[in-house]
Amino acid sequence: MNNMTIYPKLILDALSKVRYPGTGKDIVSSGMVDDNIRIEGMKISFSLIFEKSTDPFIKSLVKAAEAAILTHVSKDVEIVGNIEVKTTQAPRPEVGKLLPHIKNIIAISSGKGGVGKSTVSANLAVSLAKLGYKVGLLDADIFGPSMPKMFQVEDARPCLEKIDGRDLIIPVEKYGIKLLSIGFFVDPNQATLWRGGMASNALKQLIADANWGDLDYFLIDLPPGTSDIHLTIVQTLAVTGVIVVSTPQEVALADARKGINMFTNEKVNVPILGLVENMAWFTPAELPDNKYYIFGKEGAKRLSEEMNIPLLGQIPIVQSICEGGDNGTPVALNEDSITGQAFLALAENTIKEVQKRNERLAPTKIVEMHK
Repeated sequence: MNNMTIYPKLILDALSKVRYPGTGKDIVSSGMVDDNIRIEGMKISFSLIFEKSTDPFIKSLVKAAEAAILTHVSKDVEIVGNIEVKTTQAPRPEVGKLLPHIKNIIAISSGKGGVGKSTVSANLAVSLAKLGYKVGLLDADIFGPSMPKMFQVEDARPCLEKIDGRDLIIPVEKYGIKLLSIGFFVDPNQATLWRGGMASNALKQLIADANWGDLDYFLIDLPPGTSDIHLTIVQTLAVTGVIVVSTPQEVALADARKGINMFTNEKVNVPILGLVENMAWFTPAELPDNKYYIFGKEGAKRLSEEMNIPLLGQIPIVQSICEGGDNGTPVALNEDSITGQAFLALAENTIKEVQKRNERLAPTKIVEMHK
């Protein structure tokens, strides 16, 4: 039996002979050895601290530290396999494990612009929050980010907070919704001209490097049409399902059909939760029973039947004859209004379809694009 007593200084003296190849300094004086050295008889364990988990010298330095202790303390020491590696900069979670505290991720899409997709996204978020759910909303519409205006937070500049060693963006909170918009990070007066991957990288940061916390529903307002941004989202997140917004017009429906096909093709394979028919009819606030079908009647309803996709809601345009409307707050905040009722019904139908989807289908997989 070896009766030698091992104490921390012996170990530190041995380790001070090991140099870190990156700087040439010894690992003790440069603070890479954690103070918490545990000694149980001949068994020694401690941690080595590296800045990044991707440091190329981790394996070789662990081996060198083991060898130094066996050489300079005793060949009988149990050290191999007992050196833990810690990093000061917490790694971003692997893709696929992003946002583990979010139960459902819903992308809101439209085949073309001008159908009120962002209005639907904002009011669906407000209605879900009113029903008591934890909601996050990401404005991913790089061509015309409108959430800062809709939520009256145009001057907000989200700040960073260090959480578990990572600098995370703190979403703006309004009406009980956690909100981030690409619009917070660009000058609203400059036309948004993004080079290739810039927008995609900015969005990935808003997803992966933000403190979204626990959410029941995470809504993503996509740009209209089809673009690289759609691909970025389905390659970064496992999207639970997509809501497609259209108006009753034939041209909008043709584009909605294209949008549906983009998500349901076998490469992407994200389920469609349903269609929303926005601007379904016009109603004067003073005459709530009068419906004027100014964009055509029930086009999205017919499309939903033809493609066997649920119609989640029909949202009317309601305008008082006396006043010009837009006061800048989401109409769903007033649940007694005709429009507020329509958005509440949309939220309830969305919840039902998400539950059905989760019971019947396997979780969505992130899209891997093979070159």
